[in-house]
Amino acid sequence: MSDISIGKGEADGTFRLRTVILILAIGILGFIGTLVLGAYAPDLRSGRNGGAHALSNAAVGFSGIVQLAQATGRNPQILRDTHMMDGEDLIVFTPDDGKQDISIGITGRKAKPTLFIFPKWRTMGDPGHGGWVRYLGLKDADDPEGVLAPAIKLKIERHPSGGRPLITTGDLPPEIRFTAPPPLQTISGADVHPLITDAAGRAVVAQIGEGPLYVIADPDLLNNKGVADARQAASALALLDWMNSSGSKEIDFDVTVNGLGRSRSPLKLAFEPPFLAMTLAIAAAVLLAGWQATARFGSPRRREREIAFGKAALIDNTASLVRKAGRQAMLSGRYADMIRDRAAIVFGMSARLHDGALDAQLDRLDGRARFTELAEAARTARDRHSALSAAQALHRWLWEKTR
Repeated sequence: MSDISIGKGEADGTFRLRTVILILAIGILGFIGTLVLGAYAPDLRSGRNGGAHALSNAAVGFSGIVQLAQATGRNPQILRDTHMMDGEDLIVFTPDDGKQDISIGITGRKAKPTLFIFPKWRTMGDPGHGGWVRYLGLKDADDPEGVLAPAIKLKIERHPSGGRPLITTGDLPPEIRFTAPPPLQTISGADVHPLITDAAGRAVVAQIGEGPLYVIADPDLLNNKGVADARQAASALALLDWMNSSGSKEIDFDVTVNGLGRSRSPLKLAFEPPFLAMTLAIAAAVLLAGWQATARFGSPRRREREIAFGKAALIDNTASLVRKAGRQAMLSGRYADMIRDRAAIVFGMSARLHDGALDAQLDRLDGRARFTELAEAARTARDRHSALSAAQALHRWLWEKTR
C-alpha cells in the first residue's frame, strides 16, 4: 500500500524549520560545552576544600599570603603542572600530610630556592561554611616528620609558646619579626641550619644543607590564621623575599602535591595550540556541511505511489506478481487460446466451431507455420524463455495472416 493519501499532498512536518534549527543549535552548543568542561574540569577546581594549600580559604590554607603577594606586586603564580617548575623563582610547597609525594621539590630543584611548609593541624570540614574547617587537634608528630623522609630525616616537637617573639639568626633582615603561635612546632635533625628559633634555640624556620632548601616547621607563621595579623603578614612577605632568588619577579605556590594539578589528556590537546587550529578547521567544515544540507538542489520531486492508477499499471503489477511467483510458463497455453479466439473473430469463422475443429480450420490458412504446432509448443513450455519464444511465434503467425 502507498503511504501517500489519494488526492492529498505530503503531510506537514511535525516541527517547523526554525524549531529544528534551534534544537540542533542548542544540542551542538551543549555537546561542545560538555567536551570543553570535560577537558578542563580538573583545572577549574577552586580548591576550596579546606586543605592546607594556596587555593584554600580555610584557617589552615594559604590563599591569604597569595593575595598579599599579589597586592604587593610579587606576582604569585599557582602551579598546577610539574612542567612549570623549571624556573629560578621560589616555589612554596604546602603538603597536607606526610604521605604526599614531594620528590619533585627535592630531586628536581637541588640548586633552586624551594620552601616546604609542614602540616600541623587535624581538621574537618565546617558544615556551616563551605571551604572552612574546624580544628580537631594536632597531627601526630610522625606525620610532618614524613614530609621529607626518607631522604631527609627530621624530628618534630611541640612546645608552649606563650606568644613570645621568635628570634632571627644569620643575615635575615630586621623587619622579619614573628610571634610564636601556640603551641609552637619546631624541627631538629642533621644538616638543619636554624634561621628563626624560639628562645630556647629550637628551629622554627631552617635551611636544610647548604643549598636553597628551606622548611617552616610551624605553618601558623604563613597560613590564613597567621597572616590575619598585620605584623605577621609583613614578616611573612619579607621572609619569602629573602628566600627567593636574586632578581626574581614572582613567587610560585605549588598545588600539585595537594591533588589539584592540571591533568593531561588527549581531549585537552584538541583545544590547545597547535592542535587548536585543526579543531577549528574541522568545526568549520562540519558547520559548512550542515549549512549546505539545509539547502535543496532544485525543486522538490513528489514521491510516486507504490501502486499506480490505470489499466497499464494494473497489467504491470500483475505481470510483476507472476514474475515473482515464477509462473510465466503457465501463461503460454492461455495465450495460445487467446490467439485462437482472436483469429476466429478476425477471419469470420463460424461460432459453432470449437477446439479441434477450429484448430483444423486455422491450419488450412496459408502460411509457413501451422497453428496447432505453435499452440502445442506454447502448452508444453516449461520455462519463461520457451514460453516467451512460443508466444512470440503465435503473435507473428497472427500478424502474418492479417497484414
